[in-house]
Amino acid sequence: MGRAALLALPRLCALWAALLSLFPCGAQGNWMWLGIASFGVPEKLGCANLPLNSRQKELCKRKPYLLPSIREGARLGIQECRSQFRHERWNCMTVTATATAAPLGTGPLFGYELNSGTKETAFIYAVMAAGLVHSVTRSCSAGNMTECSCDTTLQNGGSASEGWHWGGCSDDVQYGMWFSRKFLHSPIRNTTAKESRALQAMNLHNNEAGRQAVAKLMSVDCRCHGVSGSCAVKTCWKTMSSFDKIGHFLKDKYENSIQISDKTKRKMRRREKDQRKTPIHDDDLLYVHKSPNYCVPDKKLGIPGTQGRECNRTSGGADGCNLLCCGRGYNTHVVRHVERCECKFIWCCYVRCRRCESMTDVHTCK
Repeated sequence: MGRAALLALPRLCALWAALLSLFPCGAQGNWMWLGIASFGVPEKLGCANLPLNSRQKELCKRKPYLLPSIREGARLGIQECRSQFRHERWNCMTVTATATAAPLGTGPLFGYELNSGTKETAFIYAVMAAGLVHSVTRSCSAGNMTECSCDTTLQNGGSASEGWHWGGCSDDVQYGMWFSRKFLHSPIRNTTAKESRALQAMNLHNNEAGRQAVAKLMSVDCRCHGVSGSCAVKTCWKTMSSFDKIGHFLKDKYENSIQISDKTKRKMRRREKDQRKTPIHDDDLLYVHKSPNYCVPDKKLGIPGTQGRECNRTSGGADGCNLLCCGRGYNTHVVRHVERCECKFIWCCYVRCRRCESMTDVHTCK
């Protein structure tokens, strides 16, 4: 071994130790942890050392080329969850932002909310499943995988009378949905606890609701062809919506989510008896338990409360000081900003700027 290799060995060992602390060997955590991993880390560790269950590890070993898409799907879901709830009492905080004694990768990324059976649980499962569909489908369309590409069912046909035909590269969302089901679906285990069966059924339903959101929001894009820019013929293809649009759709479903009975028998049913004749649809979000108010800290549940959160004094919405601070009031302090401004290019050759200062009122919950 050369001198350079010997000198680099301690650094390589330190890097490997850091990676193993992030994803302990044999950890039976959940795949969502991949969303906060640095680029390339899961690929270096390999399927066997990732926080996946045994079935997911087997699938990962058979299709290792999908690992970057799985990581990207988890990242998409986490990012969109934080974006949709950034101004609310529950702001989609992950356990990495709070003190925890458990090693990373060994417990739920979202802490209490992941297993609480609340509306927040419903949104997490839906947005993470949708993120996986979106990411895998994008990889197919980009030609990053051999077993999928564009949607071959939409390469011929169209409407001659309306002057358009299928062409281009339509996103094969069916493959993305198939893989998401394969990766996330686990059969409902036999258990004596009725509530546990209800939570399992609820999570599986919300996974599917997330997948249905991606499919439902597919749109058709077209490009015109003709002499001098006329639109005599159009080539059209199907494409997925941007993920923030899917996130807004799921947030609306969250706002209108349905509480179900915790005594699940053959199928899930609404908790309110007078509403049980109203059907539950595949794209509805379901929950079993009502949410806590998230106003006050609860160390046992990992709820940090809203003290110290920044709020908008003039807003009447969820980000307003009245709602976000739960009626406790707010503190106001002045923040001084210093930045370069009015920059000009001076010949030759440098830029001259003024130093501008501004004062801003910042309000935080008591």
